Amino acid sequence: MNDVKDEQQDQSAKPAKSEQTRTLILETALRLFQERGYDKTTMRAIAQEAGVSVGNAYYYFASKEHLVQGFYDRIAEQHQAAVADILDGGEKDLTARIRGVLLGWLDIAEPYHEFASQFFKNAADPDSPLSPFSPESEGPRQAAIDVHRRVLAGAAVKVDPELAEKLPQLLWLQQMGLVLFWVYDRSDGCANSRRLVERLAPVTARAISLSRFRILRPLVTEVHDLLRDFMPTAAGMAASGKPKRDRSGKGA
Repeated sequence: MNDVKDEQQDQSAKPAKSEQTRTLILETALRLFQERGYDKTTMRAIAQEAGVSVGNAYYYFASKEHLVQGFYDRIAEQHQAAVADILDGGEKDLTARIRGVLLGWLDIAEPYHEFASQFFKNAADPDSPLSPFSPESEGPRQAAIDVHRRVLAGAAVKVDPELAEKLPQLLWLQQMGLVLFWVYDRSDGCANSRRLVERLAPVTARAISLSRFRILRPLVTEVHDLLRDFMPTAAGMAASGKPKRDRSGKGA
């Protein structure tokens, strides 16, 4: 009986140790990205700093891009936990819910501000696996959209069924606009980003409330499609300082 219990304890300890190693590698990578820059940091350097073999580092993260995906996953998980009180605590005012979720993201992201500005040129490329719009970023992207879906679901506002899927995506695209602003925000404590949220939240809430009128629904759909199609390109242009080229080689 004791042998069975010991075996069960060993099995439960292995995943815990595995997760600790994965976390160690990820945290080491984020520190080195900050200190040396994303492009100048190698997987070998990360493994050496973390005290693991290069093979072990590649076991947990197949590439540097996978490390950044780990960073996205972490941010998404921390954001969901940080805004749980706002989403589930009985607050019904849509402005307050939008404000709380966006400010919550800024709070979570604050320690990574310097790192984000260093790797953003890679992440802003719409064709890069680091892009928040890429297939590789599907998990954290859907987690973020789900947060905005909950923002709407718990608010005292009527959302037309035709817009039920588009509005959470629009709120996420708005958040991506905030992220772009935040990356380049050099104000003390990113105060300008916080002021942007304070002004943006009531305007967004008012627009969503008005979207229940049938005459405005096509406009909401057009705005959604416009942002979805052009925001990745705009982010790339902001990061590079020059127009992005589409796949045909013409200027966007």
